[in-house]
Amino acid sequence: MIYFNNTYSKLPERFFKRNKPANFPDPTLLAFNSELAAELEIAAPVPGMETGAEESVYSDDDLAQVFSGQKILPGSEPLSQAYAGFQFGQPVPELGDGRAHYLGETNGVELQLKGSGRTPFARNGDGRSSLGPVIREYLVSEAMAALGVPTTRALAAVRTGEEVIRQFGPEPGGVFTRVAPTHVRVGTFQYFAFKNDLEAIEILLKYVVERFYPELQNLPVADQCIGMLQMLTCRQAELIAHWKSLGFIHGVMNTDNFSVIGITIDYGPCAFMDQFSYDKVFSSIDRDGRYSYANQTAIAKWNLFRLAECFVPLIRDDEAQSIQLLTTALEGKMEMLDKAEHKVMTAKLGLPPGVEQTELVYLFLAYCENEQLDFTLAFRNLPELYCNQTDFFPQTTELSAFTEKWKAHEPDVEPLNTVNPLIIPRNHQVERVIQSCYQGNDEPFFQMLEAGKKPFEKNEALAEFAIPPKKNEIVRQTYCGT
Repeated sequence: MIYFNNTYSKLPERFFKRNKPANFPDPTLLAFNSELAAELEIAAPVPGMETGAEESVYSDDDLAQVFSGQKILPGSEPLSQAYAGFQFGQPVPELGDGRAHYLGETNGVELQLKGSGRTPFARNGDGRSSLGPVIREYLVSEAMAALGVPTTRALAAVRTGEEVIRQFGPEPGGVFTRVAPTHVRVGTFQYFAFKNDLEAIEILLKYVVERFYPELQNLPVADQCIGMLQMLTCRQAELIAHWKSLGFIHGVMNTDNFSVIGITIDYGPCAFMDQFSYDKVFSSIDRDGRYSYANQTAIAKWNLFRLAECFVPLIRDDEAQSIQLLTTALEGKMEMLDKAEHKVMTAKLGLPPGVEQTELVYLFLAYCENEQLDFTLAFRNLPELYCNQTDFFPQTTELSAFTEKWKAHEPDVEPLNTVNPLIIPRNHQVERVIQSCYQGNDEPFFQMLEAGKKPFEKNEALAEFAIPPKKNEIVRQTYCGT
């Protein structure tokens, strides 16, 4: 059984709207994460066994009913969380979960349905999701976890048995169940800041601090604000650095998609780069490149300052003093984002962090961009380059300059294959899997899921998932699915 011990639903009613998931005609289970379920002490499915047969076990049919929102378990409290945000730099005072339902909490994590129907925050959306984004988020979030990136997790994917209309026509519907310690984001604080609801900001601060920053909970409120901002900056620094070390582009780093605990959340039009480019953008709605690969560090800094603005009334009665204190506190930590990136990128070259090593990183990336090399395989093949096996690397004066300086620093190439992955969720592979599932063949989905579990290891049986796209397979844009 799933035993709920909910905390978010105990907050004041203005933090959410209680509502139930939509009805779906014929939900069927596509995938259930048995390993994660075991960690959460949720029973794994046993085919053909109904819930009543054994209290602690769910059948596939039961799981499809639960994780499409058709069956509400005892203790579950379906609701949609309120939040606001800055979307592409523009303030939006009310957003909220337009197609998501919090089910409750078990063993310290929240279970949330996505694509489960219209909510009071749905605005003009239908509240549904097509199956494609469900598959994408399932594959990418689980791959990110295997790569060691702090992230929401995938628990279940369900076909709804109905079609939804999207820009390319009708598509099969799906519901995704994700797991996270919390879905509170910067936009949650902004929701109340836009309303000038200082009481709610302080309640939310206390909630977040007690659960995720307990070392701050005995401090005065002003110190809690500053301490949380500084600690979150460090967490986000590690997160964004890890993203960029993998060539990952989130795609929509709006403040409503920016976690207050430093995890990857809201995989919409996300993508991993194939050919390296600093200015790479995949998201179909990011027309000006605001959330390009290179801009992610700067945007993280911008988002942190937007959170700081929410805390201004809680620091001092004098607004100017509050702003100065918050600015000083944040600016003192901003360099962490650059330092974290330099650290992980130099490690990908087998070097300790340092000024000269950082210059080497830029030299190597400039070469990769000029030669249109695959980001993942360029780093993966560095041990061969060190041994003068240069079939992968076009011979240029830039490569010679890099190689000479790199070897002079005596890189440790022995552990590089445990630092630089071989397998990432490549866009063309994700799209191939989605189309296969649309045709009723789920086997490629499970193959790709398996390949992503051990991203640093060679596996001949799954070697296709390490291959970059051919020209006719290149995915140039990704979509959020709403």
